Amino acid sequence: MIVTFTANPSLDRTVALPGPLERGEVQRAVSVSQESGGKGVNVSRALVASGLESLAVLPGADSDPVLAGLRESAVPFTALPIHEPLRTNVALTEPGGVTTKINEPGPLLDENQQEALLKLLLESSRGASWVVLAGSLPPGFPADFYATAALRLRSSADGAAPRIAVDSSGQPLAAALTGGAAGMPDLLKPNAEELAELASAAGFAPATADQLEADPGAAADAAAAVVRSGVGAVLATLGSKGAVLVTADGAWLATHPPVAAVSTVGAGDSALAGYLLAHGQGAAPADCLRQAVAHGAAAASLPGSTVPAVHQTTPDAVTITALRKD
Repeated sequence: MIVTFTANPSLDRTVALPGPLERGEVQRAVSVSQESGGKGVNVSRALVASGLESLAVLPGADSDPVLAGLRESAVPFTALPIHEPLRTNVALTEPGGVTTKINEPGPLLDENQQEALLKLLLESSRGASWVVLAGSLPPGFPADFYATAALRLRSSADGAAPRIAVDSSGQPLAAALTGGAAGMPDLLKPNAEELAELASAAGFAPATADQLEADPGAAADAAAAVVRSGVGAVLATLGSKGAVLVTADGAWLATHPPVAAVSTVGAGDSALAGYLLAHGQGAAPADCLRQAVAHGAAAASLPGSTVPAVHQTTPDAVTITALRKD
């Protein structure tokens, strides 16, 4: 089973526009859709859609629309009851897949609620193969919450501890690497911008997200710098340029033929789900990357924050190239 943890879940509303976004003007939407979201929730949705066992751990009142959406989608979850409503995020999509996101901060959880949520994660993760710590943190959470969670997951494990994947940004992502060897993630899933920040902190020559997307070799070198800091593997998504996977043993680039992008919301989360799906089937690292890119491309071709099932992906269309690490 794969457990996902989303401390700051959301109701994701996607508004599709008929043309480019025009600031200050009135525009009529072509369509509006909504899904229960947040990075970890999206990973669980994608895994369940492909027939895998997954459990989403999150806060939320029983009547909250986010939890109601998970019930309607038959996605298993366990939630810490809170009184505050969960946030609503809005994505504006233009023809061609250009997406503008407006994310609310989320409810404020006090220290007792934070500890209760962490204990719920620990209880729910017994026997799990992977635990995915994903997304932003709500107001009031310490930046190193994911590092603390990783340490607690490993110290409290009965028998083999689950592998830990982290997909976040900003301070929570950087602080996820501050827990020492015992707290290091087995897998990080940054995008190009997040990879540039992580690599710079690891001593890699400064680079922009655009530079890393344009040069997969540089992206692999940046990811290798992060791996040398103690992370097990880095799966870096590079938008339409594909993704690179770097481990201590190798580096690979995966590319997919261009797709007609409809919405990029959830594409990175779907890529992580594809990687975990293949890993659970015993696939080699390059083939885990192959399924990750196939999942990400399929998600970008779907409307709103819709996640693909494995039968909607085209891994055979993905090209894998071995790269040299610096």
